[in-house]
Amino acid sequence: MSNKVNKVLNQNILPVLAPRLRRIISNLVDAKLANLVEIRLRANKPLVLELTEEELFIDKSGLTRKDMRQAYQVSQSDITDTLNLMTASSLYTVEEELKAGYLTLPGGHRVGLVGQVIREHNQIKRIKYISGLNIRLCQEIIGAADEVIRQIITGADDVYNTLIISPPRCGKTTLLRDLTRQISNGISKLNFKGLKVGVVDERSEIGGAYQGVAQNRLGMRTDLLDRAPKAEGMMLLIRSMSPDLIVTDEIGSREDVKAVWEALNAGVRVITTIHGDNLADIRSRLNLKELLREDVFKRIIILSGRSGPGTIEKIIKR
Repeated sequence: MSNKVNKVLNQNILPVLAPRLRRIISNLVDAKLANLVEIRLRANKPLVLELTEEELFIDKSGLTRKDMRQAYQVSQSDITDTLNLMTASSLYTVEEELKAGYLTLPGGHRVGLVGQVIREHNQIKRIKYISGLNIRLCQEIIGAADEVIRQIITGADDVYNTLIISPPRCGKTTLLRDLTRQISNGISKLNFKGLKVGVVDERSEIGGAYQGVAQNRLGMRTDLLDRAPKAEGMMLLIRSMSPDLIVTDEIGSREDVKAVWEALNAGVRVITTIHGDNLADIRSRLNLKELLREDVFKRIIILSGRSGPGTIEKIIKR
């Protein structure tokens, strides 16, 4: 197990796992775990560890198995005990996060939840009878943006409006996070002094905030607005924090696009991402056609997983 993953597991993950799960995963000795991405707990189903390119089934002794029938079967009590540890047995204190379907752990690690949804007034009120947890390790990679940062900045105090296009799990948020850090801190070797950055982190994925404080390094001039809807959050930051740049993840709705236009009209630069395979794929989406037609984004970065997460397929300059 790599030192980095070992440290993350021991500090942030193992202490909040049910005792039986803790013992099993503590016994793991596997070099592949350097690429650990997720731990999947599903009631009455095998214990699964997701790596970047494969999955591992784990038995009760902590050994990897090819046959899922030999894997340890996660019980409902394993899930309940784990959830109690994650919330200090106070589910009501994280009710808003539960409503959104996830929790954030210290260190910025994210836990997705599924179960029975309770609705009220056509909105999700909460999730109960939780039957599955997806523990997703925070993948902060300092220097992830080194290959592209020179293409993004212009002069000593400006950046290009930039769109990152990427399929799921191909490194777009990791890249976005490191771009934020570098632009915020400044880059002395490029004579770039750094900008005030406002981050709207609707799903707590960029900053990985725990109790409102970013667990990931976003830079010294960065203001984080955690769990705010993108469109509302962008306008709030413009009114209250006078950012030079707004960073947000996964735009797509009509409201998101409208907020981007308002930010641009206020003289604020924008760096954002969207799910997709290529530029043609994005151009076919009605809400985004105008942004692309007007050449708002002077830099478009296209990612893939061809050579692993974060593979840069193309940087389009406009």
